[in-house]
Amino acid sequence: MPATALVESGSIGKLAAALGTALSRKPGFDAQALRAVMADAASRARYLDDLAFTPRGDLVVSFDEAVVGAAPAGQLRAVLPAAVTRSLLSDFGHRVQRQVIRPERRLVLEPPVSPRPSAPPTAESAPAVDCHRAKCVALTFDDGPGPWTQALLAHLARFHARATFFVVGQNAALSPDVVRQAAEAGHELGNHSWSHRDLTRLTAAQVRDDLRRTDEAIRKAAGVTPSVVRPPYGAVNAVVRAQTPHPLVMWNVDTLDWKYRDAARVTRAALSAAKPGAIILFHDIHPTTVAAIPRVLRGLSARGYHFVTVTQALGGEIPRSGTVFSGVAPAL
Repeated sequence: MPATALVESGSIGKLAAALGTALSRKPGFDAQALRAVMADAASRARYLDDLAFTPRGDLVVSFDEAVVGAAPAGQLRAVLPAAVTRSLLSDFGHRVQRQVIRPERRLVLEPPVSPRPSAPPTAESAPAVDCHRAKCVALTFDDGPGPWTQALLAHLARFHARATFFVVGQNAALSPDVVRQAAEAGHELGNHSWSHRDLTRLTAAQVRDDLRRTDEAIRKAAGVTPSVVRPPYGAVNAVVRAQTPHPLVMWNVDTLDWKYRDAARVTRAALSAAKPGAIILFHDIHPTTVAAIPRVLRGLSARGYHFVTVTQALGGEIPRSGTVFSGVAPAL
């Protein structure tokens, strides 16, 4: 779910004006650059990607270096008081704001999903599988949690399947209950950056901070620290390798579910390319992907596959940090 989902689509103009006012006294601020960022949905999705609330309900909007100002100015941050943002937020944004202000109320941020497993499997009940002897496949889900992640968890539970969720940090902060449910069901949680920025475009310090914030959000939500990282877009360079605290995990089967929002096509892509040791890429933010998963699970189960986490597929042996790998080579 993009950060801009916090803002009502009809209030973008008001948000731009409020940001301009808040940033106007910041050294190096470029008003024309801000107008370019706010001009269309594509640029907003790319650059307006770091929104958060303070415990008082103020909206904090952060821009990377050189996005709305001169590079020497560094990251520029605007704090919009709760009273100002009240008329700008979407219904979802209001719910998130209330959750941050009063976390003890445990508001429901996601729409209800049915059916839901009454007794999901736990991490302790995960089956022991030797993927050097058995046919294993690692299903991986990027960009969540989203509105359909709980439905996905229900599908996986019915097939006693384990998966790896590469979680976006700001989504973990918005939906901590869903992240916790995934961990309690025995799924692996990976770091997928704070707001899905291309890490190769960041400085070393920014990469470290981005991944650290995400680790903290996942640990706060689920009580576990990710042991693997998947860089957004699969973009890696020497800086990213050096600053990443965990192994970098890619994939060797891409269902292209982000491009083709068609459950039948996603199912065919997964079933046709699956092989022992495959790491299959899905995105649980798309309803068509979640709709495809029961057919994927059914089809691969019929062919004798076991569904494991990435770490299980590696026999529990995690390579050193900075390692990039895309698949498992089983000794069948």
